Amino acid sequence: MPKIISPQVEFSSLLSQMKAVTPEVFGQDGQFLNLLEGRWQEPGKPRPFTSPIDGTELGSLPMLDHATALRAVQAAKKEAAEWAKVDLDERKRRVQDCLDQLRQQVELTGKLIMWEIGKTYKLGFTDIDRAIEGVQWYVDNIEGMLGNRKPLGLVSNIASWNYPMSVLLHAVLVQALCGNSVIAKTPTDGGFISLSLTFAIARRCGLPVTLVSGSGGELSDVLVKNDAVDCLSFVGGRYNGRNIADALSSEHKRYMLEMEGVNTYGVWNFSDWDGLSDQLKKGYDYGKQRCTAYVRFVVERRLFPQFVETYWNTIKSLKVGNPTLVDSADDKLPDLAFGPVINKAQAEDLDRLYADALKTGATPIFEGKLDDSLFLPGQDRSAYRAPRALVNLPRQSELYFKEPFGPIDSIVLVDRVEELVGEMNISNGALVGALASDDEKWAKRTAKEVRAFKMGINKLRSRGDREEVFGGLGESWKGAFVGGALLVEAVTEGDKPVLGNYEDAILLPEKI
Repeated sequence: MPKIISPQVEFSSLLSQMKAVTPEVFGQDGQFLNLLEGRWQEPGKPRPFTSPIDGTELGSLPMLDHATALRAVQAAKKEAAEWAKVDLDERKRRVQDCLDQLRQQVELTGKLIMWEIGKTYKLGFTDIDRAIEGVQWYVDNIEGMLGNRKPLGLVSNIASWNYPMSVLLHAVLVQALCGNSVIAKTPTDGGFISLSLTFAIARRCGLPVTLVSGSGGELSDVLVKNDAVDCLSFVGGRYNGRNIADALSSEHKRYMLEMEGVNTYGVWNFSDWDGLSDQLKKGYDYGKQRCTAYVRFVVERRLFPQFVETYWNTIKSLKVGNPTLVDSADDKLPDLAFGPVINKAQAEDLDRLYADALKTGATPIFEGKLDDSLFLPGQDRSAYRAPRALVNLPRQSELYFKEPFGPIDSIVLVDRVEELVGEMNISNGALVGALASDDEKWAKRTAKEVRAFKMGINKLRSRGDREEVFGGLGESWKGAFVGGALLVEAVTEGDKPVLGNYEDAILLPEKI
């Protein structure tokens, strides 16, 4: 029997559900709208958006121009003064109402995320669950963290597509809870549909949120440098992040700029290969399209035979395929490691990076293949790539210093601890890192020499949420740190200095 798209995740049905839940998001012609000046309006210049899963057209991004985005920013700024007058109990009540309503739409939101950005069934739900439960923690603990601090005003949010709920929506709701009005730009590579659903619910609950779509060229200037913006939260690549940091160098406004780095995993004097296998498998969530993905393994040369055997046996077992398919309407969705990367262009860029590495002298040690049984016959597979791995990557290779943001790993062999540390520090700062060693005392001491904000000892580290601090070192982060009380302090003003790593600030904490 040929495979079918599961009826429980069929997109036209999901879209009908969304129109029933949040009809205000759509214009009379069914096009998606932007949320500005307190209401859904402005279809902008619609740009077709297709799913990475199989090329299905899901709708059109309502792309705004600069002038309309400026209207949105100015209106959002006007809301800030009135919202700041709302007492904390009422703000808590409205955010709690929003969370309660979001819980009723977890299933719909998670399934929309699948189609928009290619997450598996499990990971789509995880994204919205983490957002809701993370914000719930802030609602329950906000008094102690906020104290007498006052909101900054208008907070602008520009974030990448990979975690629309647990990163972007989470930040927005906490910022509003702290008394700020908020504007967010939808990621152009995916997430605008699920974000429209959740922002519509937030707006109904009386939260001062604005959501706009548009190209970076049209919107970034007004969302970053306009005088109405009091704080910027950015998650994205180093190129855009550096440009934003340069643009803000003469501005006196708060900012948090999270940028990628090459997160590395060092292996030295180590023997727990079963434990490492579990970590390798977990590390492949979402095809390594995460700012905290480990894509570079620095391995003691004498351990390479055991490492490569463990790596090969683990990665070859990973299933990569269409996350919506089943054998019959009664079947459960498959348990996949990951589905497509975000789009065809990213898949082709991964191919380019891999080919460049081979051309410059790298040695391939693993090249996975796509399994036909995990796809519809003849379906568009242009965004799918199986895992690949390289060893002996030359320094002249672009991939040597670059995070691929996809399923390509590189392995570097070293003979001395000094080499290990040097090879783990090739990207001038990273968000996370890890060391695997039977000698934990040595690992903890050596971890202090690695320029990663969070270091794991025989375990992976992640972004974390709630009370756990998150930031970065070097070029991976600029601005105020976040997490727990630090996130609240980042978007408020008070007597206590704000912790971060930007000019005129402040303190750099011990690595977590």
